[in-house]
Amino acid sequence: MDETPEFSSHALDALRQPLEAGHVVIARSAGVVRFPARFLMVLAANPCPCGRFSQTDETCECSPSAIRRYQARLSGPLLDRVDLRVEVDRVTRSQLAGDGPRGDCTATVADRVRAARERSAARLAGTPWRSNSEVPGRELRSRWRAAPGALEEAERSLERGVLTARGLDRVLRVAWTVADLVGHDRPDARDVALALQLRTGVPRGVPMALGALA
Repeated sequence: MDETPEFSSHALDALRQPLEAGHVVIARSAGVVRFPARFLMVLAANPCPCGRFSQTDETCECSPSAIRRYQARLSGPLLDRVDLRVEVDRVTRSQLAGDGPRGDCTATVADRVRAARERSAARLAGTPWRSNSEVPGRELRSRWRAAPGALEEAERSLERGVLTARGLDRVLRVAWTVADLVGHDRPDARDVALALQLRTGVPRGVPMALGALA
């Protein structure tokens, strides 16, 4: 969904239930129908209506109240269901010219993703779930635990109100995906820190080199 804040807030908030449950329930007088609705949602948004707002750019023409209203169109409950939040910097002249460093090619990333999916599939064999995103939080906290001490920073974020309980579960799921991508048997503190960084957007001293996460 490009230019997400331009969509109706009612339409955006209607996505909360299928994102959480993986299905849509439609109730009518003749009966109730349930449809599968498990999907990958990608939202893109500018920082303000004109798209130029930043701490260093003085060309933005939007008032502070207009910026607040624009950003408030993405409600907290909807954003709580978004696993990864990545701020994209403005493209530089050298990047447009192709002079900067290049990332991994598509084939390399595809191989990394394939290997990660094979690891998660082997771990989840014999369960109702096929991927990390489907595993309930209670199972991640009891049946598949992270390494000892790995969740300390995430739990402190929960206590400070930076994370909700739902957010902590989603950090755990992303941490398992990070661990699968790098070949760890279970998430360690570094894997959880990267998942937390991707969740909150706050740098935590871990590299953002896992292009396969996208």
